[in-house]
Formats: sequence, structure tokens, C-alpha cells
Amino acid sequence: QVHLVESGGGLVQAGGSLRLSCAASGSLFRINVMNWYRQAPGKERELVAAITRGGSTNYAVSVKGRFTISRDNAKNTVYLQMNSLKPEETAVYYCNADVFLYYYQTAALDYWGQGTQVTVSS
Repeated sequence: QVHLVESGGGLVQAGGSLRLSCAASGSLFRINVMNWYRQAPGKERELVAAITRGGSTNYAVSVKGRFTISRDNAKNTVYLQMNSLKPEETAVYYCNADVFLYYYQTAALDYWGQGTQVTVSS
């Protein structure tokens, strides 16, 4: 069984920074795309940033230039550096990954972490 465990959330003042981490544990063959999503109270979950195994990245327009996604394939870990945080970015941040458990698997399995709370005070 594969588990994604996020860490690094917390309370920060507007304009501050936080670094989230998400580590995948368990037996697996390879992780392809890793994503960070967030869900604010009363809102739908939205994609914040994505990174391929090769390091190509994609960001939501609202976070471009302020957030940086990165990963360590050897550690099966993805990071999200968040700078210049805004109060409206208060949300639960979730890690998501496309996982191949075995080398012969033809389609990736979708895994989610439990989420980590980020609260930005004004």
C-alpha cells in the first residue's frame, strides 16, 4: 500500500512563506506526475502546481511567480515553496500522485494525501 504524507503546513502572516513536503511511502515502481491541490472552505478543490518526473512544471495563474514546485525522485518526495502568501490562499493543501506499483502496470493509480492546513492571517 502506498501512502502520501504531507507536512509543513501552519499559520503564517500575509506576505510570509511556507514550504510543504509530501513523501510517498510503500512499495512502488515509479511515480509520474505529482501535484499540489488546495481546497478552501466552501470552494472546490483546485490544482495549484504540477511536476512531471522529468521536472517539467505547470502552475495555476494565481500562484505563478510566487510558488515553486520541485521533487526528489530518489526520495519519492514533492515540495511546494510558497512565497508572498495571501489570506485568500488559506486552505487545506493536498498532495496527489500518479503511481505505478509494478513495472508491467499499464495505467497509473491515483493517490492522495490527507492534506495539510495552511492558514494565512491578514
